[in-house]
Amino acid sequence: MLVLSRRANESIMIGNDIEIKILGIEEGKVKLGIEAPKDVEICRREIYIEIEEENITASKQQLDIESLKGIFTQK
Repeated sequence: MLVLSRRANESIMIGNDIEIKILGIEEGKVKLGIEAPKDVEICRREIYIEIEEENITASKQQLDIESLKGIFTQK
């Protein structure tokens, strides 16, 4: 893991097109600004983990194909 020290209004670059800027530091919290291409997904780690857990749960559910047929059968 690369560890860097930055002050407010300083930034780091990831590749050629992602910039992470320190917008401010107050009360023990760091406020970040992230500029990246629209196709780059950016989310907080706790949200990422929550989505991952929901996907795992959903993939383990058994589907009852017969009951689904009734939903899509035209009358």
